This record gives sequence, C-alpha cells and structure tokens, in this order.
Amino acid sequence: MSFNLSAIFKGIIAGFIGTLVLTGLMILKKNMGIMPGLDPVHMMSTMAAEKMGTEVNLMIGWVMHFVIGSVAWGTAFAVLNGVLPGRSQIIKGIVLGVAAWLLMMIGPMPMSGAGFFGLSMGIMAPVMTLMLHIVFGAVMGLVFSKLGGKV
Repeated sequence: MSFNLSAIFKGIIAGFIGTLVLTGLMILKKNMGIMPGLDPVHMMSTMAAEKMGTEVNLMIGWVMHFVIGSVAWGTAFAVLNGVLPGRSQIIKGIVLGVAAWLLMMIGPMPMSGAGFFGLSMGIMAPVMTLMLHIVFGAVMGLVFSKLGGKV
C-alpha cells in the first residue's frame, strides 16, 4: 500500500474520469429504455432523504455518485495499487471495479430496497451493474496509467 499524495491525486482524477464514462453509459442506458428503474443516483438520493428526513433531491445523489467514484474509489485505487492483482493498470482497475460492484450489491442495493444483488429488479440488474463497473475500472486504470500513476 502506498500513501503517495501524487499517486492519490492521479487516482482521484482517474476515478473522476471513470465516473464520467460510467455516468454517460448510465444516461445512455436509461434513454434507450434499458432498465430505467435501475438508477443508482435516484436510489442514493432517496436513501439520503429518508435518513435526513427531507424531500428527495437528485443533486445529493449526483454529488454522492461522483464523490464515491472519484474520491473513494480513486483514492482506494492509488493506495491499493501495489497489492491489486494484474500486470496492467487496466486489469488492476477492473479488479477494483468488480470489488466496488460487489460492495454495492451487498450494501447499498439491499439498503435501497432493491434486494441482495438488486435481484428484486431481475437478474439483469447485477449483470448490467457489473458491466458498468468493469468499464469504470478499465477507464480508471487506463487514465491512471496515462497520468503516469505508478506506485
């Protein structure tokens, strides 16, 4: 594990760009009518509103989405980079993306009412979210490597 601030900053940038790509795919998916009910931003907004006793505000969900993807996962990628399996940053990113997906499936998904692995929305929910997280991780790893993010 490395706590190199330069690498962490590069990880946050890589996480942000990975989150941008993931977000674009989420919007495309929704606009194509593919699983429109699978909307993590709305789920997070609703959970936050319930916890705070306020009305649903999608801006809160969007901020959470980008902070988690950029700061939390970007930092984790930089810090854990040396122990993540894989020879390339892209593979390491995919591994972290799959770990992020797994944590989402057993934590926030059930807490949002979607059930364990989101299965109350059908089998495509975990499959779709896994594909999105693989893309997120691959992009994050690619950007990290292009930024010279060697740990």
